[in-house]
Amino acid sequence: MTTPVLSIRDLVVDFPFHDEVFRAVNGVSFDIMPGEVVGVVGESGAGKSMTGSAVIGLIERPGRISSGEIRLKGERIDNLSEPEKAKLRGKRIGMVFQDPLTSLNPLYTVGRQLVETIRAHLPLNEAEARQKAIDLLTEAGIPKAAERIDSYPHQFSGGMRQRVVIALAIAAEPELIIADEPTSALDVSVQAQIIKVLKKLCTNHGAAVMLITHDMGVIAQTADRLVVMHHGKVVETGTVGDIIRRPREPYTVKLIDSIPTIERKEGQIAAATPANDDSAYVQVKNLVRDFELGRGSFTKLIPGKVEMFRAVSDVSFSIPKGQTFGLVGESGSGKSTCAKMIVGLVRPSSGHITVDGHDIWAGGAGHKERRKRVQMIFQDPYASLNPRWRVKDIIAEPMRTLGLARNKTEVEHRVAELLNKVRLDPSVMRKFPHEFSGGQRQRIAIARALSSQPEFIVCDEPTSALDVSVQAQVLDLMSELQSEFGLTYLLISHNLAVVRQMSTSVGVLHNGVLVERGPTDAIFDSPQADYTRMLLDAVPDISKVA
Repeated sequence: MTTPVLSIRDLVVDFPFHDEVFRAVNGVSFDIMPGEVVGVVGESGAGKSMTGSAVIGLIERPGRISSGEIRLKGERIDNLSEPEKAKLRGKRIGMVFQDPLTSLNPLYTVGRQLVETIRAHLPLNEAEARQKAIDLLTEAGIPKAAERIDSYPHQFSGGMRQRVVIALAIAAEPELIIADEPTSALDVSVQAQIIKVLKKLCTNHGAAVMLITHDMGVIAQTADRLVVMHHGKVVETGTVGDIIRRPREPYTVKLIDSIPTIERKEGQIAAATPANDDSAYVQVKNLVRDFELGRGSFTKLIPGKVEMFRAVSDVSFSIPKGQTFGLVGESGSGKSTCAKMIVGLVRPSSGHITVDGHDIWAGGAGHKERRKRVQMIFQDPYASLNPRWRVKDIIAEPMRTLGLARNKTEVEHRVAELLNKVRLDPSVMRKFPHEFSGGQRQRIAIARALSSQPEFIVCDEPTSALDVSVQAQVLDLMSELQSEFGLTYLLISHNLAVVRQMSTSVGVLHNGVLVERGPTDAIFDSPQADYTRMLLDAVPDISKVA
């Protein structure tokens, strides 16, 4: 009988606080066999990442493993000393984290970091370790690895950095790889590439993979078996096909039903929108944005050394009042630059943006009135909310700045109303952002966006950092608010399923150029541009699971 690479039995992880104990992991058991990818899914707080931390021995104090066993190739590892656990990390257990920048030292080249890891665990000299590092980067999909090995992390894109982290994770040829949300911050096409890299390395090296994620699409494309966790417990296990097609537990059914799909749902009909409607509420015409390159202190002294980079090139689209325009494309396509120009944060090099016939960038009388019509919801609600302010002050700031409330009592009353609108109890207005979950923080960000009584909201990846069920709640909330207030949305997202669910029309950006635009159904069902077809083909879709 084959010995599992990883065997977890009745694992319990506790965090004692004052007179009570929080049980983060409660009796978890499962195995991972050689060459197998096991997906561990669940919402934030389900205990999936804590289980991974227990395996690798990185539970932060005062947390502790209270009971249970963890075995690696039959050897018990949960009761090892800290120095013994440290020897396992990198050598027998590799780790791939969500944010590659937190895993890579920004002061060292990627080659130095790989060579140090390889030499720490394998009996190779400097030259041999460097060649192995080049081979690993090549295997992980880094083009011209021999040239890029001496580059620093900031000189790689997000997807390329994640490939470097994967190369680091397998550098010492570990038996087990723990991948914690390895693709959640990546564009759909890069995500597909990373999934292929993980599967290929698993096959080539015979490693077992514990894939922790809230993205069931990624699981559908990558995993052999699935472990569903909820409130620290395993509620269901089985093959990916069985659980997605025939879930037994109500929680699993709810989780799967929350997943948006690129297939049009029954009753979900997108209205056709003319590509050029001069009567549309929002008009973006011939938008261009150039950035200067090579403006360091030395190059400023050299005539003719200024280079220009065109981030957005002649982009035009329109949004009728009360509708949603989805803008999609990979990182670097110009989506966020467009968003910043439209909300007034970055001045266009040329082109025009009008909302209800008024130029956003026109100065003079009425400037404040024009600007208050446009608000923005950012990708990371924690980064966009002042951590030193209470929720009441965060939501009230636009009211005070724009003179929308006469006194303190009116401000507090309107803040309470807005919190009710986003399904939060008004009593939370006295709390700080760190006291909320990610989904709750995004609701606060939406309430703040609504506080200036806008008519047009730019939503820049508003759900990409959220679990699938919380994402569904936020999207439902946005739809309800749109119907209630007649809001017009520009939805920027790399999640094409979210765009299909929310948008009435779509534009596809590639290298700053709008390569395709039109009604949502037309773009998704009959894409004309090769780039659009590539994006759609890269989408992990659970409806295709056998």
